[in-house]
Amino acid sequence: MLEYIDAGTLRIMFLAGAKNLESKKDWINELNVFPVPDGDTGTNMTLTVKNAVTDLKKLPKDTSIAAIVKTIATGTLRGARGNSGVILSQLCRGFSKEIESSPVKSIDKELLAASFERAVATAYKAVMQPKEGTILTVAKAASVKAKELAKEDITFQQFFQSINRYAEYILGKTPDMLPVLKEAGVVDSGGQGLVEFLKGAYEAYVNDVTEWEGITTPDEEEFTAAEEAPRKRIDTTNIETSDIKFGYCTEFIINLEKEFDEREEYEFKSFLSSIGDSIVCVNMDDLVKVHVHSNHPGEIIEKALTYGSLSSLKIDNMREEHNQKVIKESEMAMAESENATAEFLSVPRKEWGFVAVCAGDGIAKIFKGMSVDEVIEGGQTMNPSTEDIVEAVNKVNAENVFVLPNNGNIIMAANQASYLVQDKKVIVIPTKTVTQGISAVINYVPALSIEDNTHEMTEAAKEIRTCEITYAIRDTEIDGKQVHTGDYMGIGDGHMLAVGTERVQTAIDAVKAMVDEDSELLTIYYGADASEDEATEIADLLEEDDAFADIDIEVVYGGQPVYYYIISAE
Repeated sequence: MLEYIDAGTLRIMFLAGAKNLESKKDWINELNVFPVPDGDTGTNMTLTVKNAVTDLKKLPKDTSIAAIVKTIATGTLRGARGNSGVILSQLCRGFSKEIESSPVKSIDKELLAASFERAVATAYKAVMQPKEGTILTVAKAASVKAKELAKEDITFQQFFQSINRYAEYILGKTPDMLPVLKEAGVVDSGGQGLVEFLKGAYEAYVNDVTEWEGITTPDEEEFTAAEEAPRKRIDTTNIETSDIKFGYCTEFIINLEKEFDEREEYEFKSFLSSIGDSIVCVNMDDLVKVHVHSNHPGEIIEKALTYGSLSSLKIDNMREEHNQKVIKESEMAMAESENATAEFLSVPRKEWGFVAVCAGDGIAKIFKGMSVDEVIEGGQTMNPSTEDIVEAVNKVNAENVFVLPNNGNIIMAANQASYLVQDKKVIVIPTKTVTQGISAVINYVPALSIEDNTHEMTEAAKEIRTCEITYAIRDTEIDGKQVHTGDYMGIGDGHMLAVGTERVQTAIDAVKAMVDEDSELLTIYYGADASEDEATEIADLLEEDDAFADIDIEVVYGGQPVYYYIISAE
């Protein structure tokens, strides 16, 4: 057995870790504090590593360690979903940075320990308010144990095994760090996902799997099975101008292999300016994202290769695309009238735009009706990835784009996406529910500055209280309330408001627990598994209660899955 990890072993270990994570994703999903049918941590972490797995399979067998860790870091960054997925991607990013800073042909115990330490530091830095008792704590435990054992006279197998055992031991302690986990009777789901990944990697190492054929890795079908319903966006394709000075749109990512300081960046941008325009060059420490229009993409690629390897390379012939569009639309116009002529307009960028995430065709329609440019279909059980959000933002023809995650588990991915967008400012409003998102859009005032609107929208979202009615998938106790499988639950802003065996009564009890003397409006969004008649019944019963005499109540079709009702109070 090897007393180090070489390039081939590292790749196989990552693939094996991904495989084990994928096989346990449903179980990890169930480790939810609230026993609702929307746990998605396992799915999110599995889909986070999907891109990296796909890219690793394409690399030749003689690929260097540096290229392998770079592929892992880039793939997980693009695929990151949910809070645990984003943290996992940042762990991979930090791990990659340490390996690349010490270019070697193999990883010994000391380098592995240093890589774990940098991975944890990078992940903690990415979280605004790190909380112990989470995946971060488990990752830190692995790092601490690795540093402790790195110089001891033990085999690499003993070293790696001790790291895994200690990580799992600390995972078992997470309920003592977070009372909500203890009350729910579960360990942290993200931490469990990391432990399962490390277990898979360890098994590949101890079984001395050095050949590709020696392990069954997750294939596209298995990963696709983890995907939920396809996400839909509004098509906002603009008509291009026929006045194209530079014919080729060239985009790529430079995976840096040499120093790219401010002087190098200035020189590279000057070079791009000398042969093109529409230049965007974003330096993200170990990656440089480039976009440029020119007539000589080959020269740009040759120059970029002097800094490192390239990925995500795309070259589009804009003149050809324009000509094809002219032909197609002219034919459509001629079909209507032989004398018709096509008129093509260049649509200027507007000052602001919106991207919102939501589940349910009714709620999506509400956002679209409020001039939201791009609606990503997603939410609980189907968190969009960082790349999904980047793609949606890039479709918005605006200088500034507000992103409404509308789910606490999507905010980190949205923040990560904001750093990857090239040519516009992205502002993430940290909305945790769709009702907060709706309130944020309503409170946008075009006459105000971006900064003032950001403040006003964020504050407006905070004023909205939300409860969601769903059912329990296991027995537990939350906030002092006994919950049994099949019970209906009213969950509001992180607290259990009501539990019962009757859906209508549970909804009423939850609303009563949520409203206060300042409440003026209740909106009941009924979902795909509820009816307008039942929603109206809830509204009527509330209106009959004297406590709601001064509160307006509206019933609106939301169409959301999982939650029978989403009810907001403002």
